[in-house]
Amino acid sequence: MSRPLPTIHGITEHDAGPYRLERLDLEFSNGERRQFQRLHGRGHGAVVVVPMLDADTVLLVREYAAGMHRYELGLVKGRIDAGETALEAANRELKEEAGYGAARLDHLRALTLAPTYMSHEAQLVVARDLYPERLPGDEPEPLEPVPWKLDDLHQLILREDFSEGRSIAALFIAREWLRQHA
Repeated sequence: MSRPLPTIHGITEHDAGPYRLERLDLEFSNGERRQFQRLHGRGHGAVVVVPMLDADTVLLVREYAAGMHRYELGLVKGRIDAGETALEAANRELKEEAGYGAARLDHLRALTLAPTYMSHEAQLVVARDLYPERLPGDEPEPLEPVPWKLDDLHQLILREDFSEGRSIAALFIAREWLRQHA
């Protein structure tokens, strides 16, 4: 079923630190009026990188996750800086966080976090043909690289220290894409 988008009668903006909070005065096609809120990031987007050490092994990183106050396994990820493409940002973040560059980078798609109230998108990139290269990053300590076999994703997704939704989704999407583009 296709519905027309709600009519926006007004938008009020508020500063919310790294985000801009918007309050939308909406009218739906059935005449109902509601106030919705959404968050907009202040940057140029983000990347989530699936670095492949070989055809069967992804390189994860373990880093401190302040939101959960624990160390968490996940994929290389970060902001897209002004003037960078998603592929350039993916390669830079890979060098900063994992100590590798990639000769082959493929953009697969965008991932959203919570599209019902956030406009944030992260671009999913698969990195292959890795070579050692490290750039200084903004992490307070070196991140621990952890190789993981794609055939063992069923074990990874049950680990308590692997909980970030973007990383979980990205690995399954990348695994299927890699099977089709081997």
